[in-house]
Amino acid sequence: MTAPTTPATSPPPRTLFGTDGVRGVANTELSPGLALALGAAAARVLRRGEEHARPHVVVGRDPRISGDALEAALAAGFCALGVDVLRLGVVPTPAVAFVTRERGALAGVMVSASHNPVQDNGIKFFGPNGRKLSDALEAEIEAALPGWEDVLRPDGANVGRFLPGANDALAGYEAHLRACCPQRLDGLRLVVDGANGAAFHVAPHVLAHLGATLHTLSCRPDGVNINENCGSTHPQALADHVKEIGADAGLAFDGDADRVILADHSGRIVDGDRILCLAGIHLAKQNRLPGGVVVGTDYSNLGLEQALERNGLRLVRARTGDRYVAEKMAELGATVGGEKSGHLLFSEHTTTGDGLLTALVVLNICRESGRRLADWADEMTELPQTLQNVRVTRKDGWRDLPEVADALAHAESALAGRGRIFVRPSGTEKMIRVMAEGPDQAEIESLAGAVAGALKAHLGA
Repeated sequence: MTAPTTPATSPPPRTLFGTDGVRGVANTELSPGLALALGAAAARVLRRGEEHARPHVVVGRDPRISGDALEAALAAGFCALGVDVLRLGVVPTPAVAFVTRERGALAGVMVSASHNPVQDNGIKFFGPNGRKLSDALEAEIEAALPGWEDVLRPDGANVGRFLPGANDALAGYEAHLRACCPQRLDGLRLVVDGANGAAFHVAPHVLAHLGATLHTLSCRPDGVNINENCGSTHPQALADHVKEIGADAGLAFDGDADRVILADHSGRIVDGDRILCLAGIHLAKQNRLPGGVVVGTDYSNLGLEQALERNGLRLVRARTGDRYVAEKMAELGATVGGEKSGHLLFSEHTTTGDGLLTALVVLNICRESGRRLADWADEMTELPQTLQNVRVTRKDGWRDLPEVADALAHAESALAGRGRIFVRPSGTEKMIRVMAEGPDQAEIESLAGAVAGALKAHLGA
C-alpha cells in the first residue's frame, strides 16, 4: 500500500515565492528592481545574529539572456547590505549549493527558471548547509522587501564587493562529481543533451574525464535557445539519437541541470521513477538504503511502488517539490528520493537535486552490477498515466467550482481501487495540473480531460 502523503500544512503567507523560489517573466514580473530588493532583503534576514561578521554569498546563473541583468541586480542588493559576492557565472544549480556548503557561505543564490522557456527567469536561495530555504525563511525575506532602501546601510570599507576564486570553486565541484562515480566509464558511448543550458560545459567535461566517448546535442547556448525543443522536457530526440548511432545510453538535462532524464540503448526513455527504482533496489542489496524506504511524490507512478514492494522495499510519497522530498527524506533518514521529472536526491552525495550526479550514480550502478541500463529499467512496469496542464489566469479558487468538483468526483469513483486522479496547482507557473493513472490509457485521458476542460472553461488563460 502507498504510504500516506505528507499531511497538508498551512505554509507561511507568501505571494512571490513558489515551490522553487521566485519566478516570472523576466524584466517585467521579475525585474532587476525586484532582484535588487530580493538580494538586500535576503541579506537582512540571513545576517541576523552575524552583524559583526563579514559574510559572503555564492551566486550562479543559467545562460538565458535575462540572467546578466538579474544577476547584476541581485549581487548589488547583497553588496549594498555589506555582503560580499562570489559569482560563479553560468553553472548548474547544484554547483551553487555545493560551493555554498564547502565555502561556508551565508547563502547560495541561483538565477534560473530551470525548465521554463527563455522569457521566464527565477531566483532561488540555498542556506549555508546547501539546502533550499524553508517556507518560513522565504516568507521572512518576502516580508523584508518593502522599505529595504530605508534601512541603515553600511558605507566605506563595509560595503560588499565581488570576490575572486570562482574557478577554484568550480574545480572542487567537478572533483566532487567524479568521486561519486568510482567506476571508470571507459568504452561507454553516451549522448549528452545539455538543453542549451547550464550543463553545456561541465557535463561533457566530467564524463570525458571519466573515460566516456561522447556525442553532444544542444550544448551551444546562445542566451535564447535554452530548453527549446531539447533537454529533459523533450527527451525523444535524445532517445532517437541514442538508438540511431548505437550508443549505450543518453542523458538529457534541463536548463539549470538539477534534473536528468535518461535513455537506454534501445531508445527507451528512463524517467525519474525508473531511476528511483533501480537505485533503490541496488542500494538495498548493498545495505545502503536505510529502512528500505524510497521517497517519491504524488506523481510517482504506481508501477514504482509495485516494483519496490516486490523487492521488499517501500515507497513513501511527499508533497510535490524537491524541497518537500528532501524534508521527508530527512524525517525518515532516507538516502534516495525524487520526482518523476528526473529531479533526484542522493543524500549520501549531495544536499539537492543534481542531474549530472544522478547520471553518474546510475552509470556507476550499471558498471558495478554488470547490468545495462535497459536491464535495470525492466525492473519496473509503468501503469498508464496522463498529465494534462491547464494554463490559468489564477491558481486559487478552483476547488470552489462545482463543475470541477463534479468531474473530479466522477473520475475518483470510476478509478476507485484501480487507479487515482488528483489536481495540483503548479508551484512555478500559472498552471493547474491534472494527473490520472489507471489500467486503461483512453479511460484516464477521458477522465482527466473532463476535469481539465472544466478548469479551462472557468480559469483558462
